[in-house]
Amino acid sequence: MTTGVRRRMGVEERRRQLIGVALELFSHRSPDDVSIDEIAAAAGISRPLVYHYFPGKQSLYEAALRLAADELAGRFVEPHEGPLGARLLRVMGRFFDFVEGHGPGFAALMRGGPAASAVGSTTANAMIDEVRHAAYLQILAHLGVQDPPARLELVVRSWVSLAESTALIWLDGRRIPRAELELQLVHDFAALAAVSAAYDDEMAAVVLRIIADEPEDGPFGDLVARLVALAPVDDSR
Repeated sequence: MTTGVRRRMGVEERRRQLIGVALELFSHRSPDDVSIDEIAAAAGISRPLVYHYFPGKQSLYEAALRLAADELAGRFVEPHEGPLGARLLRVMGRFFDFVEGHGPGFAALMRGGPAASAVGSTTANAMIDEVRHAAYLQILAHLGVQDPPARLELVVRSWVSLAESTALIWLDGRRIPRAELELQLVHDFAALAAVSAAYDDEMAAVVLRIIADEPEDGPFGDLVARLVALAPVDDSR
C-alpha cells in the first residue's frame, strides 16, 4: 500500500490516490476505525498533506463511498447476449467479488454503518439508492422491457434488495459456499418471476419468453430439476 518513495503528484492524481487508499482501508475495517494518520502512512505522505487535499475524514470517506457505489453499480453491467440465467449468474459472480473484496466497506455502504454520521445519512442513502436503481435498470434492459408492468417492477426491485440483504447476511460468518449462494439468487429471481406470472398475464408472457431461450443445463433448468427431485415418488404404481 505504502509507496515507499515520495514523489510529486498533480492535484487530481493525488486525490485519486488518497481516495483509492482510503477505500482499501475502509474495505477491511469500519471507516470509524481508520484514522487520517493511517491513510497518510498508507499513501506515503504526511498527515497535513492529506488535509491539503481533503478537509477531513468526512469528505475523504464520502469520496471513497462515491467510488465504491460507482464500482458496485458497474458490477451489474453485462452484455445482452445469451440466456438470461447465465447472464444473471455472471452478474452475481461479479457482485460477490465486490462483496468479498470490500466486506466492511460494503456493509458500511449498504447499512449506513457507524460512519454514516460522518457522511450524513441523506448523502449515503442517495448513493445507495443510485446503486439499487442502476441495478434495477440493468435487469430491465436484460429483459428487454422499457416500461415494466407493476408486478415486474416489484419482482426486479425485490430481487435487487434480496441480493443485497443476502450478501450482508453471508458476510457474517460465510456459512454457505459462495458459489451456491450465487446460483441460489439466480434461482430466486426465477422463482419470484414465476410466482408473479401466476397472478398476471403480462408477467406470464415475460416468463414464457425467458424460458424459451433457456437451455436445460442452464441455471433455470437446474432449478426445475431440483424442484422435480423434491416431488414425492408414488410407489403404489
